[in-house]
Amino acid sequence: MAVVIVTGASSGIGRATAIRLGARGDTVILAARRDADLAAVATEITSAGGQARPVRTDVTDPEQAAELVARALAVSGRIDALVNNAGVGGDASVLAGEEQVRAMIEVNLTAPIRLMRLVVPIMREQRSGSIVNIGSVAGEIGIGGVYSATKFALRGMTDSVRRELAGTGIGVTLVEPGFVATELTAHRSGLPGPEIVAAAVERALSRPRRRVVVPAKYRAAIILSNALPFVTDRLYAGRATGKRDTTGGKRDSGNSR
Repeated sequence: MAVVIVTGASSGIGRATAIRLGARGDTVILAARRDADLAAVATEITSAGGQARPVRTDVTDPEQAAELVARALAVSGRIDALVNNAGVGGDASVLAGEEQVRAMIEVNLTAPIRLMRLVVPIMREQRSGSIVNIGSVAGEIGIGGVYSATKFALRGMTDSVRRELAGTGIGVTLVEPGFVATELTAHRSGLPGPEIVAAAVERALSRPRRRVVVPAKYRAAIILSNALPFVTDRLYAGRATGKRDTTGGKRDSGNSR
């Protein structure tokens, strides 16, 4: 029985991941701010025969983050995996307000770092564990303003932690979704569901990889942007200066891209 912490578990990618991991027999520690939604996810998992424990958590609060990890550890004396999924989305340009910038950095970057700092000593002692950070294709292609900046930074941090922990028995993977159907993308139609990201997370927990892009079609866009950055410049010219929303990113339990 693996004990897995999933942040942002009340909806979107986090919910889909929690349900998938519960179905395979893991004890899922559900973390998010919305009590009713957390309870609903927990009920869905337990009704199907799985095990779940909802823990209301604001991941930006150091004390609540520490309590989350302590409660997960109390289940069986170990923590097998951490899925850093909670995120704030939106298209905050360089002109975004101070509060929006701060919120994005705290949720998308500082919180995952904090939780890794809390679980890594436990996993080191166990000599095993897995960490999956949910990044974004916007962490490979600079098209999302401050959001993109936080995901670029999370990518760098994930690479660094993976190298730091090499040989310790702890796997560290970055899963980078493109556009998928979550609360943050409700205005878009025809998007694949968050279940495809959940499946990628499950695979990464079983067999850690350096990086996973999902859906796979976004790999070509990343390769093109890296090889021919002037093409991306032309495609997105002007979109980050006055043509995108800078009034307030929405906080959600799953990343949209």
